Amino acid sequence: MSKVILVTGAGRGLGTDIAREALAAGHQVVATGRRPDVTSPEDAESAAQAAVDRFGRLDVLVNNAGNLFTGYFEEISPSQMRRQFETNLFGPMNVTRAVLPIMRRQRAGHVITITSTAGLVGMEFTSAYAASKFAEEGWMESLRHDVEPYNIHTTTVEPGYFRTELLVDGSTTWPELSIDDYAPRTAPRIEGMKSMNGRQPGDPAKLARALLTIARQDKPPHRFIAGADAIEAVEAKAKELLAQAEASRGLGGSLAYDDTHA
Repeated sequence: MSKVILVTGAGRGLGTDIAREALAAGHQVVATGRRPDVTSPEDAESAAQAAVDRFGRLDVLVNNAGNLFTGYFEEISPSQMRRQFETNLFGPMNVTRAVLPIMRRQRAGHVITITSTAGLVGMEFTSAYAASKFAEEGWMESLRHDVEPYNIHTTTVEPGYFRTELLVDGSTTWPELSIDDYAPRTAPRIEGMKSMNGRQPGDPAKLARALLTIARQDKPPHRFIAGADAIEAVEAKAKELLAQAEASRGLGGSLAYDDTHA
């Protein structure tokens, strides 16, 4: 069945593929680019209202807009850290806050938020990006319980490396500060990331089609890990967490309050 889909960040990269594939599949699409801006609550509300005014309903939100601030933590300025969170966390929150009243009235809807493998696995040189994506993961995992009673589904998507435009200037911001201790590692890391652009293994058009498959499901997954590299990384992280929980059992499992000594 045809759906009305709102896609953020559709002016470039994966968002363009999602919008294109959705239109090709016969869906109605409301696509936002850099302007209007997801960091503006007013723009988010305008986009959501435009969908309802044009099509009478809003079935699926795809929170896709995002960017990447790279660098070692000490080399990321406080303003860069805040800007990373504004786009990657508060931006999707703004748009979701605008669409949820519509979906609650419908008693139907689906919020799909694209985070990253970096939202589950911390990596070198990505402390700002990973922090924003970890926060996005926690928000989405909790939001699921808030909106389930109203027949609103949530899916968090963790892509690995896909051949999008995330690593091009305009989507990626390099460190603002320079610290001598980090310098021998910073320059090679930046060059390595730049050289990866256009060589990532994932096909964004295939990811877009996979997301549309999920959007059509009656019971969509709460989490979708996208790409063989992402699945491998998440499996390793899951094993690491289990090992850490087991290693903590002796000391961490014996911390209950003992009423006999009160």
